[in-house]
Amino acid sequence: MKIAIIGAGALGSVIGFHLAPVISITLVDPWAEHVGAINATGLRCTYNGDETSRSIPATTDPASVEPVDVALVTVKAAQTAWAAETAAQLLKPGGVAYTLQNGLGNAEVLSRRLGTLRVGQAVTTLGATLLGPGRVRLAGRGPTTFGAAPSLSIAYALADTFRTAGLPAGVSTDLNSLVWGKLIVNVGINALTAILRVPNGALASVPAASALVRQAVEEAVAVARAAGITLALADPVAETLAVAQATAANRSSMLQDILRGAPTEIDTINGAIVREGRRLGVPTPFNELLCDLVKALEATAPLRVQEP
Repeated sequence: MKIAIIGAGALGSVIGFHLAPVISITLVDPWAEHVGAINATGLRCTYNGDETSRSIPATTDPASVEPVDVALVTVKAAQTAWAAETAAQLLKPGGVAYTLQNGLGNAEVLSRRLGTLRVGQAVTTLGATLLGPGRVRLAGRGPTTFGAAPSLSIAYALADTFRTAGLPAGVSTDLNSLVWGKLIVNVGINALTAILRVPNGALASVPAASALVRQAVEEAVAVARAAGITLALADPVAETLAVAQATAANRSSMLQDILRGAPTEIDTINGAIVREGRRLGVPTPFNELLCDLVKALEATAPLRVQEP
C-alpha cells in the first residue's frame, strides 16, 4: 500500500514521521521551505525532549508523486478544496482519501470532488506542534479511529499500519459519536486558548477560564443532543477539562494559527455548532461570540500592538 499525506503541518508531519519506516509514504505540502528542509536534512521529530531525524520523501508538486492507494488529508479547513484537487491527482482509480481534520464539513468538501465512495472519515487525538521548517513535536500518542466506510479492508489496513508504527489505532462502523466528541472538546479548548493566549492547561487550572469552557461545551452538547447524536462522553465538560489538563503544555492549533497570523478553523469548529444550532433551533450565543472574537483577532493581526 502506498500512502500520500496531503498537508505536512504538525499532524501530517508527525504521522508521516512514524509511518515512514513501515510503509511507502510521501508528504505533499505547498510550503516550499518546510518541504525543502525535510528533503535536505530529514524530518526531525521531538518527543519528551529527544529529537530524531528521518528521511521522508516530500514535495510541493503532486504531479511528481506516483499514484497512491490512500491519501491522508491533514490540512487546515481552509485548504480542504486544494486537498481535494490534490487527492484527485494522486489517488489510483480505487483509492480512498481519509480526512483526519478537525471540525465538521471537510468530508463533504472532499466528496464533492472525489465522490462519497472515495472518501473516508477518521478521528485522531494525536497531539502535535510544528516547531519550524522540517521540525515537529509529538505531544501525545492519542488513538486514531478510521471509519469502516467506504472500504472496510482499507480501514483495517490503515489501522494495522498505524499500530505497527507505534500509533494506537482502530476501526469503527459508526464514527458520529467520536466525531462529535472530538468536536465538543475542540469547541471547549481551541477558541478560548487562542483568545486568552494560553496553553491548554490554563483552561483547567484557572477557574475563570474553566467557567468559559463550560459555557462553550454545554451549548455544543445541547446542539448534539438536538441532532440525535449519542455522545461517548459521560461528562463532556469534565472530559474537556481533563483533555486540557492532560495536554497542559500544548498550544492548541488555533492558538498556533493566531500567533503566526494565519487563518483559523473557527468556522468548522465553533462555527459548526452555531450553524447546526440555527438549523435545529438551539441557541448558541456564547459560541457565536467566540466566533466573532476569533475572526476579529484574524482581521486585526496586522494592527496588533507589540511590546516595546
